[in-house]
Amino acid sequence: MGQINCKLTPAMRQYMDAKRDAPDDAILLFRMGDFYELFFDDAKTAAPVMDVVLTARAGVPMCGVPYHAMKTYVSRLLSGGFKVAIAEQMEDPKTAKGLVKRAITQIITPGTVMDDGVLDAGRSNFLVAVNPGSKGRFGLALIDVSTADFRMTELTGQQELETEIQRLHPAECLIPVSLAERWRREGMPDTPPGVTWTPVDDWLYDLDLADSALCRHFTVASLDGFGCRGLELGVGAAGAVMSYTQNSLRQDASHITGMSVYRNDAYMVLDRISQRNLELTEPIFADARNATLLSVLDRTVTPMGGRLMREWILRPLCSVADINRRLDAVRTFVRDPLLLSELREALSAVRDLERTIVRVNVGSANARDMKGLQLGLAAVPGLKALVSDHQDGLLAELGASLSELPELTALLERAIADEPPITIKDGGVIRTGYNEDLDTLRRAAREGKSWIAAMQSKEQERTGIKSLKIRFNKVFGYFIEVTRTNLDQVPADYIRKQTLTNAERYITPELKELEDKVTGSEEKSKALEYELFQGLREEVITATDQIQGTARAIAAIDVIAALADVAAERGYVRPTLTTDPVLEIIDGRHPVLEALMTDEPFVPNSTHLDTGNNQVAIITGPNMAGKSTYIRQVALLALMAQMGGFVPAKSAVIGVADRIFTRVGAADDLSRGQSTFMVEMVETANILNNATARSLIILDEIGRGTSTFDGLSLAWAVAEYLHDNAAVKARTLFATHYHELTELSITRPGVQNYNVAVREQGDKVIFLRKILPGSTDKSYGIHVARLAGLPGEVISRANEVLENLEGNAINEAGAPTLAKHRSGGRKRPPEKPPAPDQPWLFEM
Repeated sequence: MGQINCKLTPAMRQYMDAKRDAPDDAILLFRMGDFYELFFDDAKTAAPVMDVVLTARAGVPMCGVPYHAMKTYVSRLLSGGFKVAIAEQMEDPKTAKGLVKRAITQIITPGTVMDDGVLDAGRSNFLVAVNPGSKGRFGLALIDVSTADFRMTELTGQQELETEIQRLHPAECLIPVSLAERWRREGMPDTPPGVTWTPVDDWLYDLDLADSALCRHFTVASLDGFGCRGLELGVGAAGAVMSYTQNSLRQDASHITGMSVYRNDAYMVLDRISQRNLELTEPIFADARNATLLSVLDRTVTPMGGRLMREWILRPLCSVADINRRLDAVRTFVRDPLLLSELREALSAVRDLERTIVRVNVGSANARDMKGLQLGLAAVPGLKALVSDHQDGLLAELGASLSELPELTALLERAIADEPPITIKDGGVIRTGYNEDLDTLRRAAREGKSWIAAMQSKEQERTGIKSLKIRFNKVFGYFIEVTRTNLDQVPADYIRKQTLTNAERYITPELKELEDKVTGSEEKSKALEYELFQGLREEVITATDQIQGTARAIAAIDVIAALADVAAERGYVRPTLTTDPVLEIIDGRHPVLEALMTDEPFVPNSTHLDTGNNQVAIITGPNMAGKSTYIRQVALLALMAQMGGFVPAKSAVIGVADRIFTRVGAADDLSRGQSTFMVEMVETANILNNATARSLIILDEIGRGTSTFDGLSLAWAVAEYLHDNAAVKARTLFATHYHELTELSITRPGVQNYNVAVREQGDKVIFLRKILPGSTDKSYGIHVARLAGLPGEVISRANEVLENLEGNAINEAGAPTLAKHRSGGRKRPPEKPPAPDQPWLFEM
């Protein structure tokens, strides 16, 4: 903080006490009146980040921000990678005796944010804790403080840990100090940008401490009921993340009412590379926001549904039974458009119940939150009625999880005004007619002057003293003033209060009663409103479990309805899921590209893969003809099917995949000192070392980042390995410009050749976008270069060089038979005919 060379005032000593109570790495916002003030090094650090002016007083650097704009400035600090401690005034300055008491009420970190102004409504905000163990195992626990989502698992190996963190994309990740030191020596794991790594004391992960703390929080004797038996590393991580959360919230986190255990093998694994290459939730290019699978499928109408849709996309299921439960529910809505329309209309009235009930529990909810809660709960009976006809399956379970809470809904309807203000201490929150005392105070504040004037007129008439006045001062309050010339007319019930030179002042019981109603009525009404609001808050808190369960059910119903809506509109079909390692898609379409195409119809293509005679499909064809689109399309359809959605195809049989691997394009990774080719080889190694017979692999070029000879040799060897290695035998789509790879079909029975059809008209090439059996030996790269605008002389010279190269039949593979084939010295054997049950392969 730097040396302090001035004598501190009592307020600054109070600030220093609060600063000592805050974490060392937190910026302290200290409430003083209508501003949050920052001093010393905090002010110098935060002022440029918050974009406010840095000043100084008595040599002390300082800056401040208005209290009503605090959320904006906290968001800027969090975005800058800082933690923020909030010190609030703990008593009303108007009634405080001496220095106003202040204390830190909340520590805000990237993983413990709860404010809607900072959070993305469509994305979970996870705080993750990692607990390293022996033999490369890790415990992992996650909490979304804003929704009370609390889960834990155990993982094997750092690669599995990296994959899970990539999928979760947490805002903040806790690690023990010892692990942080080890990773600093060995290199941090591959994780998404924007994750804040927070080292914490190792003792937070102590198993006994974690177990007892969690049991105490959930008021249970054992964690076995949560499925935690034998998961010591997971329990340690859960204890650490809960302890950190409670310390940040500065309360018991009672809104976190449950914890679940999940197994990674229950879901398809999608590593960072596959998420990126398939553009599931984020586009490769930042300006293409509509180019993701999420942008096509997310027709949810509630914030909870939007967050769950993202999770379903990034966590497809592996259980055929569970997938079919989702598909059954989607089919119900697809078959009944009227039901779907009514359901989505009912859902549109529901606000973010998950995050609202959390804000209610932690005391940060305002009246608009309460109104949103009331409107959401009011929609539940209608939603329940719409799904109540289903006696079994997923919809029946979700319908049973909807709690109607009619008494609480009616209470909030009676209590909260239709359009309440944001603040809860300035009045206007409680509806007129809810509380008689409040109504009286409001009338007094509104009509007090007219009441006093009416009483003055009445007393003038009763006494006959026309000069009688009712006046007010801060010492005596309201009083009746009568001049000395009229004292003989003063009634007996007047009580003398003060004698002046020219007048006497009196009070009456009626005037005192009226004074009690009028004096401070506005402040009293505001105070009473706040008290009534807090009472409503306590009523809502008692229903936390039911509201959270209802919110989760509504989220699932919303996602299912969204999947049904897009399926009905775009003509998607229900896929057939099987445990057999097959993939048979008839007339499949790319869901994203089809949605973006408006000028021409999308050309569908079919696919047949298995682990027998159709295990590896070598796909050749021109640049820009659609090879990459096709192989990504197949992966996306498999993923959509396993998340429980219908797919854009005429029909589809999907063998459940444990993982989808992608090797598509590459770029330098300068942060790790890796060239384009090194990145390509690292991604390829990951596939070869981890794929199984249940995996789906799409490869878009292998070996293009090095010399032709090296690249072709590597691509050839990779294709052979995927075909020959009994531990892999994965279904594979391999798009390539190395036409020599088509020779593999001669010696490898599981390899089939396909090409993208083109039509040549003079010097023009028309891309037909159709995948056909057989191979091609042209890439039309020079044609694409012409379309890109290369100078004509460059195009002409390139054609000359190409003719010379083809004439000399340069041996790119070091295999004489390939050279003979390219120069026409040996005729290629005919392509293997398709199996009799695959006539669709020949359709145009």
